[in-house]
Amino acid sequence: MTFALAVLLLTVQTPAAPPAKLAASIARVFGPATRVDTLVVDTVRVLRVSRADSLLGFAGVGNVLGKDQPITFLVAIDPADRLKDVDILVYREPYGGEVAYEPWRRQFRGKSAGDSLRVGKEIRSISGATISVHAVTLGVRRMLGQLTAWHQSGAIR
Repeated sequence: MTFALAVLLLTVQTPAAPPAKLAASIARVFGPATRVDTLVVDTVRVLRVSRADSLLGFAGVGNVLGKDQPITFLVAIDPADRLKDVDILVYREPYGGEVAYEPWRRQFRGKSAGDSLRVGKEIRSISGATISVHAVTLGVRRMLGQLTAWHQSGAIR
């Protein structure tokens, strides 16, 4: 099985993040007192986040395969399709958890689907977490591309 196929299968088969952890992540990224609506596009759940009548953005939860275990992450974009933040919701590996640290995740902020997001170029690697860095970066790039395409096509609004 190829790595990309394993990533795709994990997206479909791995259970979602715990609701409390997901709610805390949404509140951290978008601020308090938000409304979250769930939209389904191509069998993927997309979260539409708003406050009052203002759209704050969209978020998607994905899974990628680390060395042996899935890594569950959230990608949040603003209404201009710029990446607001990445959050690691569940990290199951015994090593490499540094991908959940804010200084590493911060480098994704403001990126768009047109950015290449390559490890060693735009994205810093982490010694001892190489597999996790590559897996999360691939998952973020894929989820960012999906969210952007769906938003631009009107599938999510």
